Amino acid sequence: MPTLKYQRILLKLSGESFCKPGGFGIEGQAIESLAERIVRLVKGGPQTAIVVGGGNFLRGASFSQNSHIPRTTADYMGMLATVMNACALQETLEKLGQPTRVLSAIEVSAICEPFIRRRAIRHLEKGRVTILAGGTGNPFFSTDTCAALRAAEIGADLMIKATKVDGVYTDDPVKNPDAKLIKHISYQEVLSQNLKVMDPAAVSLCRENRIPIVVLNIFKDGNITRALNGEDVGTIISD
Repeated sequence: MPTLKYQRILLKLSGESFCKPGGFGIEGQAIESLAERIVRLVKGGPQTAIVVGGGNFLRGASFSQNSHIPRTTADYMGMLATVMNACALQETLEKLGQPTRVLSAIEVSAICEPFIRRRAIRHLEKGRVTILAGGTGNPFFSTDTCAALRAAEIGADLMIKATKVDGVYTDDPVKNPDAKLIKHISYQEVLSQNLKVMDPAAVSLCRENRIPIVVLNIFKDGNITRALNGEDVGTIISD
């Protein structure tokens, strides 16, 4: 077995990964497929932390705009959605035999641990998948920014943004069939071109801490393993 290029990774999963395209909430088949892919990833050797989104339930910014709920409260509701996703993923992973811990930035002591950096690292060192929920614990920050922050805190070698498309394109591939896949792009180019792959704050955090980002399609078998071995897959964002 080849030596992994990356020993500790952070995997960012969108809330939409927990249901069918256009669906709502958590669907059994979708989360089981997701968990099986994560188990195969962990068997490949890397210490694995996961940050989950909550968009399958609600997105704070848009929910606030379409209701009388203030943005701050709506964002905290979104954080609670990530806790629900994290706990569901934990239970599914453990049914498959993979020890898993959920650490949340907002306190939900009945079902998960508080996020403490040293504790998270210890879980990783013991071979446990560590799911980091609750976003940053603060409103007005996306889970992409949370993922970049946590990757820096735990000393991750690589951040993987798992999507349903093959990487970063020159345009929206759904709307424009002529859009081209970009294989490599710098942090600065992502920021200057205002590409919507991630929040600018997340890209800046990864740049400052020299954490490369791979954007790939998690639903294509072998993609994550290939990325861990340094193979050409998806889009890599680095210097």
